[in-house]
Amino acid sequence: MNASIHKGTALITGASTGIGALYAQRLAQRGYDLLLVARNRERLDAIAQRISEATQRSVEVLAADLNDAAGLAGVEARLRSDPSITLLVNNAGVAAATPLLGSDVDQMQAMIALNITALMRLTYAAVPGFVARGGGAIINISSVVGVVPEMLNGVYGATKAFVLAFSQSLRHELAGKGVVVQAVLPGATRTPLWALAGVDIATLPQEIVMDADDMVDAALAGFDLGEFVTVPSLPDNADWNAYEAARQALRPNLSRARPARRYGVGAQALALENVWERPAAFAAGL
Repeated sequence: MNASIHKGTALITGASTGIGALYAQRLAQRGYDLLLVARNRERLDAIAQRISEATQRSVEVLAADLNDAAGLAGVEARLRSDPSITLLVNNAGVAAATPLLGSDVDQMQAMIALNITALMRLTYAAVPGFVARGGGAIINISSVVGVVPEMLNGVYGATKAFVLAFSQSLRHELAGKGVVVQAVLPGATRTPLWALAGVDIATLPQEIVMDADDMVDAALAGFDLGEFVTVPSLPDNADWNAYEAARQALRPNLSRARPARRYGVGAQALALENVWERPAAFAAGL
């Protein structure tokens, strides 16, 4: 590792374990100083010491509960005030595997607050500075359930669909402003997230479970390639491009002045009714 390389500071949420901790390690090796955010300060301190000793990078910890208004506000304030931050990794999140009807609604609301509200607010805090400085990057950790929400709990899938849609809008809005946006859509990944969701990962078909190291390395390779959406397990990125092309092909017909003819309502249906009420006039027009 070349300690002379300096790419600014990467702020990583959910950095005390799993994917977030691996991002911290890999980004430090790439030349970033780190600002690590999570609730567990003891675990953060241990990770920070280990990474700092291995890479000689500056590693700061910021213990904060992003589901707490004051904790979230503190991280937002740091993003707004620290010009050294050049990369935001929105990784913090929770999952749910229980079917919707068997889930606790308060837990679902808490999941929305972390997976959606915190991510959105941190992005809003970071982006104006990135734009003003003419550069920066945002990596949003979504999930494949964002496009196939039937796989797990519906609220969890919906939160990850938000992350993807929000990233798509950001990319469009920030085009030409020097800000890179990447959405990462992992499949099943071997992390503590599953246990927290009440699932023993050993019970899943192991051919669908990716090691977290591989997932993060693939995601960063996608970042290097300039991919907007990275699905680490997708064999051929042309499949995603085809999915996106099909989505874009819908756009011209998604908003029109009249209902589609198949519904038999609106001005088109009225015109047909008038024709059949005046058969002679209709015949004359043939």
